[in-house]
Amino acid sequence: MGQKANPIGNRLGIIRGWESNWYGNKKDYATKLIEDHKIRTYLNARISKGGIARIVIERTLGKLIITIHTSKPGIIIGKGGGEVDRIKEELKKLTAKDDVQINILEIRRPELDATIVGDTIARQIENRINYKRAIKMAIASTLRMGAEGIKVKVGGRIGGAEIARSEEIKQGRVPLHTFRMDIDYANVYALTVYGKIGIKVWICKGEVLGKRELNPNFVGGKEGGERADRPGGDRRDDRGGFDRGNDRRPGGGGGGGRKR
Repeated sequence: MGQKANPIGNRLGIIRGWESNWYGNKKDYATKLIEDHKIRTYLNARISKGGIARIVIERTLGKLIITIHTSKPGIIIGKGGGEVDRIKEELKKLTAKDDVQINILEIRRPELDATIVGDTIARQIENRINYKRAIKMAIASTLRMGAEGIKVKVGGRIGGAEIARSEEIKQGRVPLHTFRMDIDYANVYALTVYGKIGIKVWICKGEVLGKRELNPNFVGGKEGGERADRPGGDRRDDRGGFDRGNDRRPGGGGGGGRKR
């Protein structure tokens, strides 16, 4: 099961929370679902170089709250908060809602986020850097930041070959069948002159032994994070979440792990 199912969907309700938090009845459920997809597609295209890891959408009565988890908050906020105000106005037109709130949450350790790691590898492959070198650099930086293991799989016409193939590079441990293991997963692609190269990234951050806060807007103490509730306003540390630094077994420190 762990090998076939998406690692994030497999852990929903156990150690992972949902990225869309709202209630929909039979009449408007499909409409809200399509709207969520449009918002995420628009923001990823609009801020393509903003280092977006995930977009959390919450709905209350007549209010839409969008939280952007990013490694480059300055690009999204813009000078004096001008850029985020423009994005807010565009989202109001897209969703036809008057009350749209945008929160920006900074990811302190982007090396431990699968989406950002996969995006970095994809951009390097697009710039014609050797795929093995790009993957090994990403693996080294992720393990240096304390991950227990990482697995990267690339597929397609690698290096411009005539026949498509897939290659996998793994270091440390990535136990997909263990639901209490905090495994981040991303599936991205690189657009090259010889076609699309698919990139899958699995990052094992350690074991969750206690109760975890399932709200994805609460970032654990290990990754840290700052939340800007209003552009250009006071920033505050968002420390309400579960501390991932205590997830490890006694004496089982992170790092390189066992090489394979």
